[in-house]
Amino acid sequence: MAVVPVQACQSHPPGLWDGLLELTKSAQERNSDPPLWAVQLSSSLKSAGVSMPSPELAHLLVSHICWANNVAIMWKFLEKAVSCRIAPPMLVLALLSCRVIPNRRLYPSAYRLYMELLKRHIFAFASEINGSNHQKIMKSIDDVLHLSQIFGLQVCEPGTLVVEFIFSTVWQFLDASLDDEGLLELIPEKKSKWPTRSQDMDIDGQDSFNEKRTDHQEGKCKTNTVMAIELIGEILQNKITSKILYLARRNMFSHWGSFIQRFRVLAANSTALRSSKHISPDALLQLTSDTRIVLTRECKTYLQKHFHAVVASGSLTSSAGQCHGVSWSALWLPIDIFLEDAMDGSQVVATSAVETLTGLVKALQAVNGTSWHNTFLGLWIAALRLVQRERDPSEGPVPRLDTCLCMLLSITPLAIVNIIEEEESILIDEAGLSPPNQRKEKQMSVNRRKDLISSLQLLGDYEGLLTVPQSHTLTANQAAAKSMMFVSGLTSGSGYLDCMSMNDLPINCSGNLRHLIVEACIARNLLDTSAYFWPGYVNGRSNQLPRSVPGPMSGWSSLMKGSLLTPPMINVLVSTPASSLAEIEKIYEIAVNGSDDEKLSAAAILCGASLVRGWNIQEHTVFFITKLLSPPVPADYSGTDSHLIGYAPFLNVLLVGISNVDCIQIYSLHGLVPQLAGALMPICEVFGSCAPKVSWTLTTGEEISSHLVFSNAFNLLLRLWRFNHPPLEHMMADVPPVGSILTPEYLLLVRNCQLSTSGNTAMDSFKYRRPSRFSSPSSTEPIIMDSFPKLKLWYRQHQACIASTLSGLVHGTPVHQVVDAILHMMFRKINRSGQPLTPTASGSSNSSSSGHEDASLRLKLPAWDILEAIPFVLDAALTACAHGRVSPRELATGLKDIADFLPASMATIASYFSAEVTRGIWKPAFMNGTDWPSPAANLSMVEQQIKRILAETGVDVPSLAAVGSSPATLPLPLAALVSLTITYKLDRTTERLLTVVGPALNTLAAGCPWPCMPIIASLWAQKVKRWADYIIFSASRTVFHHKSDAVVQLLKRCFAVTLGLNSSPVCSNGVGALLGHGFGSHYSGGMSPVAPGILYLRVHRDVRDVMFMTEVVLSLLMQSVRDIASCGLPKEKLEKLKKTKYGMRYGQVSLAAAMTRVKLAASLSASIVWVSGGSSLVQSLIKETLPSWFISVHESEQGVETGEMAAMLGGYALAYFAILCGTFAWGVDLMSPESKRGPKVLGAHLEFLANALDGKISLGCDWCTWRAYVPAFVTLLVGCTPAWIPEVDVQVLKRMSKGLRQWNEEELAIALLGLGGIKTMGAAAELIIETG
Repeated sequence: MAVVPVQACQSHPPGLWDGLLELTKSAQERNSDPPLWAVQLSSSLKSAGVSMPSPELAHLLVSHICWANNVAIMWKFLEKAVSCRIAPPMLVLALLSCRVIPNRRLYPSAYRLYMELLKRHIFAFASEINGSNHQKIMKSIDDVLHLSQIFGLQVCEPGTLVVEFIFSTVWQFLDASLDDEGLLELIPEKKSKWPTRSQDMDIDGQDSFNEKRTDHQEGKCKTNTVMAIELIGEILQNKITSKILYLARRNMFSHWGSFIQRFRVLAANSTALRSSKHISPDALLQLTSDTRIVLTRECKTYLQKHFHAVVASGSLTSSAGQCHGVSWSALWLPIDIFLEDAMDGSQVVATSAVETLTGLVKALQAVNGTSWHNTFLGLWIAALRLVQRERDPSEGPVPRLDTCLCMLLSITPLAIVNIIEEEESILIDEAGLSPPNQRKEKQMSVNRRKDLISSLQLLGDYEGLLTVPQSHTLTANQAAAKSMMFVSGLTSGSGYLDCMSMNDLPINCSGNLRHLIVEACIARNLLDTSAYFWPGYVNGRSNQLPRSVPGPMSGWSSLMKGSLLTPPMINVLVSTPASSLAEIEKIYEIAVNGSDDEKLSAAAILCGASLVRGWNIQEHTVFFITKLLSPPVPADYSGTDSHLIGYAPFLNVLLVGISNVDCIQIYSLHGLVPQLAGALMPICEVFGSCAPKVSWTLTTGEEISSHLVFSNAFNLLLRLWRFNHPPLEHMMADVPPVGSILTPEYLLLVRNCQLSTSGNTAMDSFKYRRPSRFSSPSSTEPIIMDSFPKLKLWYRQHQACIASTLSGLVHGTPVHQVVDAILHMMFRKINRSGQPLTPTASGSSNSSSSGHEDASLRLKLPAWDILEAIPFVLDAALTACAHGRVSPRELATGLKDIADFLPASMATIASYFSAEVTRGIWKPAFMNGTDWPSPAANLSMVEQQIKRILAETGVDVPSLAAVGSSPATLPLPLAALVSLTITYKLDRTTERLLTVVGPALNTLAAGCPWPCMPIIASLWAQKVKRWADYIIFSASRTVFHHKSDAVVQLLKRCFAVTLGLNSSPVCSNGVGALLGHGFGSHYSGGMSPVAPGILYLRVHRDVRDVMFMTEVVLSLLMQSVRDIASCGLPKEKLEKLKKTKYGMRYGQVSLAAAMTRVKLAASLSASIVWVSGGSSLVQSLIKETLPSWFISVHESEQGVETGEMAAMLGGYALAYFAILCGTFAWGVDLMSPESKRGPKVLGAHLEFLANALDGKISLGCDWCTWRAYVPAFVTLLVGCTPAWIPEVDVQVLKRMSKGLRQWNEEELAIALLGLGGIKTMGAAAELIIETG
């Protein structure tokens, strides 16, 4: 008896379904014609008011067939009811799947007929989701198959159920086929998710039997299994169902993994699959592979398709003199810019360059659409170019060659570790879910590692970039010798390399930077020693190497053999970097557990060559040093003072060892600045609170006090944020700084976040393959500024001094007494009576021997107490100088006495004077050579050098002729500060002080009126000739502070030289033209012109109104696109060229070449915005600047032909610009901490686009630009950053999809919805079905 749902009996006339059943039985007995039966059935349903297709009829017919009437005529009736849409196809198929598939062995003919019916109707769903009964039908399907229960999704849209239905149908066939061949036992669950076998045997069935199955029936079953597998292949290949299954893959991944496992088992073991003539195991796996992205692959070729349309619509005319070729390496221009920007030592960063570089490389690989081989090659070339630009560096308080080599040989390999491990971790996770025989196949598909190897093999062809800087030739030669020894069968662990000199090397054994790169990769398990056998890698011969090592072992090899730390060995270890993790761990153990002298030696070794040049283990070295700066409390410690006091000599060695400019920048690159700050603050707090009553004598005989330890730690701490910037930067309320200015609070916040991440270790963030035994931090407890009351008090005073003039010094207070004592110490040589230097001072300001002794005794105070008094001392001293009571020379000498007594005071001196200059209340000081030092001796030389440096920028340098006719002047506080700095002779000790005050002096002078900085440069160049190039270059940068349009002109030049838009017949473009090859007087003819890109990267941090940069860059980008479209020629020349009879001989520019230059322009623009203001500026660009630009009206200067071309290319350029900015700021996978803002910004931009597409916003830009931008932007969004889309509001995505469909961009609309997550899956499926 056929079963009809109860609700059907209640909602339709009594006896309707019984009558229809009788009609069907009668037609069956008469073997009636199916069309005639269908007409009669349809007529009866209409008469009864039943809407069609009828779910009740589907239940009736399927129940009638299964299994009492499993005859051919009934299957024909059923097919006709489905094809005529009397019964809903999806519901019929759902009902049959529950009945037929479990009984397929009993009814093989029915199984075959069911599959035939499925073939005809599974690919057409339009009537199902748009029909009058669609909600009722969908609910019936869900009730039959229990899809919501199985997949855990609430069916709220018809499209969602369609996805579940298709997914479940394929899965049922898959499990049934596995069951037919006894393969279900090979899957982890051991059973099917769906019923594959009947619970009872229907012995009355037409295909059933009581005895053994006949060979004919068995053959039918085998044929059906093959047919089912082939049907699976057809569903996977079909345009509609393959896209629907891709939606299931993206949004139902917890089920998809189990689904794919079954495919792999089937492909590996199925006899039926191998016997198929229509599909092979490999083809079936390919249809389900990760590389078959059916929704986005159409988008990959979108831009190319539209470019061909552009070619047909117009041409690009060029002159023979124009340069249109852009080198392949220009694709990676953003990497070059990032690497060069990271070399600027004016500000350290709290985030790791490894993570930033990883995200940048992944972004460029996605947007450029290149292979990982080319991506890795581009990365290596960019890093090598950085080193070559610094191969002959100029001296100065800035990071130099060692930092560049750190970027090449440590940061870059670690970024590649991240990229490769990302792929391999996914493969390992999948392999863990795969059967054992599939895991080997997974291991063989590690593509990124193979691409790394091939890129390094090809890198050997770039000989010009591989030249080793002279100072590191021996290191490269040792690396080459190591490979030669390995190939020759010798071992390098014998100590031979430790004691090798240039004279010991074979004649032909010359190493290059590739040898060092390979060693860095081997050390991090990116490569193995098989790299030594690459063709051409070893350039020497085995018979050139000695078979034995003469003399005793020395250095690291001896240490690992157990030798003691003798003075000669210590010298070797300090000057020779460790080559392995085991070696540096050995030294760390000595630093922790050795004797006091051994600890000091180990600290010196760690801060020696292993820190600066130990690239293979550098990430561990910086971590170990940071950890040692926070020594634990000894188990037997019982003192009342901090346990850190007992570590004073040890901590001082570490503090001095890492105070080098390159060391701080190396810390910054490795992202350990926050943890270094967290280690320094307790040291500052403890030693700054101690009176210098106790001193320690080092093994060198040097005596140190608590003041010295405090000063070394304090000055180091201050260098970790921009303490020296003038108050104007902090007081500009109308234009807040975009980039985050590091503060102590911020550093501690980042430090606490780093240590609270997975594993609670600093090194877990890199997922190292070779973790150290000592990789856990000293403490994972969060720390805040309140933990350091003395430091917090000083910081508040520091901020108060910046914000307003001094006040609050009360006579007779302890602070006043300290002020008086310091003033006596400063001016003890003044032997005259007069007014006291402090307004409330008690007695004479004249000093005597007894007075000096009394002052010294009174200054045996904690450093914090002295620092609290310093601003008041400076105020009094500066006032006395202004009123003639103290001469300029005496002021400079007194200031030096303060700095010598407490070096930590140098920062306060610089900060106070900077604040006073900006207040503008001090009279100028005349730099006449009598009262103050005179710059006249070489001021004209400085002017000429500045003009030469800026020669290529087109920026005018203000003349210094007026200065030469009268004495130069500086604001009094600035004159005092520069006079103080030039009293020092440059040596290792004073360099630590100058690296603190130097940036402050630069920043201060740059903000003062012209020509303050050239005057200071002249004074400094006289005093420290070794730093002359750096000082004059710094002076040249200040030109951009005093000319409002100079930065814009500089950026124009950057675009022109990068894109080859020069007016000269022979052009140079790309990275080399933008960033040049370094600067300095070591070039022939004196200082060479500095490349515009280098100038901008050294200037942009001081641009106060950085928000305007987005508008400037956007304007320059669009102008560059117009120039590219017109080949860089002025309008008059272009028109004249077209009219000449020889005009066409100049040819037509390849559109591919034009698009390459457009992408390069967009890449340069995005790089400038990103490095100038980070994610905040990118957010401003996408949320505000771009929408404003599209709304505004822009005048076109081109003719119709080039105007349309430029407009269209402009749309593509803007799309690349926006996507590149977003990927640089937030990454392609939204994994960075800053990426949380990305989806909100993207959602706002997409909402703007949707409003414009809906006609809610009027646009002012060229329609061609808008028409090109929107599809191009969505294409790049879908193809390059699919992880962004699910975070966007569902309604915004649906509106965007609707707008794209109005432009006939159905594929883009589908892809956008398809990537929107589970909430848009239904809408995406409906659109797929609708568009077919």
